[in-house]
This record gives sequence, C-alpha cells and structure tokens, in this order.
Amino acid sequence: MGKPSVGSAVDAARRRFLRQMAVTGAGVAVYSALPGFVSRSWANGGRVQIPSGVQVGDVLGDRAVVWSRADRPARMWLEVATTESFRNVVRLRGPAALPESDFTAKFDLQGLPHGERIFCRVSFEALDGAVGASEPMLCQFQTPALRRRDVRFLWSGDVCGQGWGINPDLGGMRIFETMRQLRPDFFIHSGDSIYADGPLVETVALADGGTWRNLTTEAKSKVAETQAEYHGQYAYNLLDENLRRFNAEVPIYAQWDDHEVVNNWYPGEILADPRYSMPQVDLLAARAERAFVDYMPVRYEPRTRLYQKFCYGRSLEIFRIDLRSFRGPNSANTQTRQGPETAYLGSEQLAWLKEALARSTATWKIIASDMPIGLIVADGPNAFENGANGNDGPALGRELEMAELLRFIRRRRIHNVVWLTADVHYTAAHYYDPNQAASGDFEPFWEFVSGPLNAGTFGPSLLDKTFGPQVKYVKAPPPGQANLPPSAGLQFFGQVDLDSASEVLTVTLKDLNGAALFTQVLEPVR
Repeated sequence: MGKPSVGSAVDAARRRFLRQMAVTGAGVAVYSALPGFVSRSWANGGRVQIPSGVQVGDVLGDRAVVWSRADRPARMWLEVATTESFRNVVRLRGPAALPESDFTAKFDLQGLPHGERIFCRVSFEALDGAVGASEPMLCQFQTPALRRRDVRFLWSGDVCGQGWGINPDLGGMRIFETMRQLRPDFFIHSGDSIYADGPLVETVALADGGTWRNLTTEAKSKVAETQAEYHGQYAYNLLDENLRRFNAEVPIYAQWDDHEVVNNWYPGEILADPRYSMPQVDLLAARAERAFVDYMPVRYEPRTRLYQKFCYGRSLEIFRIDLRSFRGPNSANTQTRQGPETAYLGSEQLAWLKEALARSTATWKIIASDMPIGLIVADGPNAFENGANGNDGPALGRELEMAELLRFIRRRRIHNVVWLTADVHYTAAHYYDPNQAASGDFEPFWEFVSGPLNAGTFGPSLLDKTFGPQVKYVKAPPPGQANLPPSAGLQFFGQVDLDSASEVLTVTLKDLNGAALFTQVLEPVR
C-alpha cells in the first residue's frame, strides 16, 4: 500500500485532535456553530469584559496553557480548532475566574496535534446571575512538530523598571510589536516581568530637557506588599496594547527573577527598606509567587516548581531554570565548600538539570537562565547577587555549583549547550573559554545576554574570569550614563533561528526597531 498523502495525514491528525479533546475536556461538546456565544444584554446593562487579553504558554508537545482574565466572577469557555475559520471547532468548559485570582483563569489544553497551528477563542460567562457573555478573544500558536522543521524564537526580560512605564506619547511598549512582526514560534521571558518594587510617577524629567510621561495606576503608586498590589503589577503591564497583541500570537515560557518580589531578594531575608511595612521577604515572595502563577500562562503543578524542560521538535530543547527560589543568602560568596550557604540552583534542581541534560536527545540544549554566569552583579558593597564573586581565581561560593554542572556536561559529553539570559539591562555575547579560565574543567560554550524590553538601560558590567568569559560583543550606554529611558533606543531582545536541514543555530542580538546588532552562527557538534 502506498504512503498516505500529506493532506490525508493532516486530516487524520485533526480528527485525532477532535477525538482527544472530546476525551480530555470535561463537559466538552463539538459544534459547527456556537449559538451560545451570541451577544446578550446584561441585567445591569454591561457584558463581561476581558481587560488583559489572552496568553498562551508552556507549550509542551501536545499541550499548551491558555490564559485570560475577566472583569468579574465568570466562567471561562474555550473554542479550539486547527483552522482559522473554526470549522469543526471544539468547545471546552474552563475554570471559574474568581476574585482570589484577580479574575484570572487558565486552561491546560491537552491532546493537541503536533506541528499544527492552533486557533483558540476565549470567552467568559458571568457567574453572578447576570445574563450576558463577553466577546470572544482570539489567540493562536504553533505546536512542536515531531519531524524537523525551521524554528524561530526570541528572548529578553525587564519590563517597566527604574521608573519607566507605559508611555502613551511613544505608542506604549513598541518593542513587543517589533518582536511580533518577526512571527516567532515562541518567546522566552527571562525574568523581571514586573517591577513590584518600582513605583511609577506620572512624569519624569529627562536629561535632554524633555519629559517622560507614564500611564499610572493605583497599584503602581507604591511598592507591592499586599496580594492585590502584586496582582496589580501584572495588570498594569497588560494595559499596553502592544503586549496584549504579542501575547495573543506568541506563546511564552516565563521565568521570574528578583523584581517580581523585591530587588535582590533571597529566601529568609529580612528587609531594611523603610518603604515596606512588612520586612519578611518570605511573606512577600509567597504573595508575589501567587501573582506570578495567576497572571502567567505557566504550568506550575505538580510540586509548585517553575523549572521544567520543553522539547520543541527533534532538534531543540529548552531547559527553564529558577535561580531565585532555592538560593542561599547573598553573601561575599567565597565559601570553599558547597552547602546551604552556597546554594544557587539548589541540590534538587541541580540534580534535575543534570539528569535532564544527560537524557536529552535534542541537538541543541538551550538553558534559559534568569541571571548571567560571569557578569558581576553586586548586592551592596560586600555581597553578590548571582554566581560571580569578583574573584578571578578558582570557583568559590555559588561558583562551586556552576563548576559542578559544567564539569558534568563535559564528562557526560553533552554537546551544543547554549545559555540565554537577561537581568543586566544591556545586550552582549560571551564566549566561555576553558583555556582562559581559572576553573577550566568544561567544554567551551556561548552565553547571550539581552534586555531590557521596557526599563532603564545600564552597564556594561565587569566580568569575573573564573570560567574564562570573553566579550565578543556588547552594546550598553556610553561611559558615565545610566538608567537611560526606553526613548533613548537602547532596548534589546535576542533572536534565535534553527535551520531544520543543517541544524545550524543562528543567534542575533537586536534593538528596539529590530535592527541586527550582532550575529553568531553556531555549527552543531555531532
């Protein structure tokens, strides 16, 4: 018997999709049309609204998390199809959007066909007895293919920080529109997705005599402490039309870093910041974590952990790590032995990452890190925020954990590992050379830094030479200048293109307008 045609194979995949969705979705019914989604008037004269748009995230094989938010208690409904016309659509009953989650809701779609573009309409029906449903909002995304295919994705971080929020005079956060037009398969958000510790004021005087104007809300008028204030930080960012449009078309893998809670935080910290009425960081972090999980399309169960791996076809796997939740206290970082005080990934996450890398069959292993490896990030005069400690000698403190990981990668002959990160508010390309390192038991590798997306621009930072980093490219403010506004143009993101035929990986650092600043072509090691 001859092979089936491509068209028949696609149709078969779609039929399987409909059957699987009918099994996995509670209360699922299949409709060719949805008469229940006609416009109806509310008893109080208003329909349910969807003020923050829709998002898709944590795409994993045949699964994806779809997120949205209502403006009142409401039931989420989803219409899912493999065609833009929504022929043979599946209707799914989603969870309730309630005040406890700031009326956010998300649904973990399962049984999706591989290698297909999925179209989804999200609507809400009121739960308070009023008659009426929201207008449906559309999102779309591509599922990973089982076979090899070209892949494009982006990464960056740092949104609405250092006093620079949504400026309507500039058209809002335009970098998200620049990125959307590149039609990426997905986006890695490298952290600092909000600045919960960074209040905004209506106007800021600029060095050139001009004025920066911020859109402001009550939640952004002070540092976040309560659950509602942490929720409000995310709701603020989603007031930006560019971001909402981007979210509806580009699925994300979201990370968190420090500013989702408070600057440079670590578990167990007691704040000495007069702006906070409650100094216990663990309590603030718990509320911040709840807000992050409520507002980001992340799959956080089981065991409430953010670190996960995502296979995107046969050639690419993403390893999302969390350098914030399991660390020890920020210190001088000069301990000579590993222990609780030197934890960075933490023992459990480190063991998971080593095993996941060793088991990966993907050609390229992308480690999505919320902090850079060799750049010095200080926390006051005598402590450090990330792994680097400013001592160019052998590994000490948190560097011991990194040395263990790099040594493991070399000894297990794990090839084609690339690190992507943000955090430092400028863009750079670093090549880590064991021949130039004080702790050189590792294979050479690349680390690419990007950001900010819409925040102050700083840098460049000094390098710690323990692992032999070499700066191959950097773009940062001129000497003596810091916290430049987004209007200065120094906002950055990175683009990665994987060629399916050759498996060559091309990394390009780009600016606010999408101009290519630096390109590195990486040949796979077989």
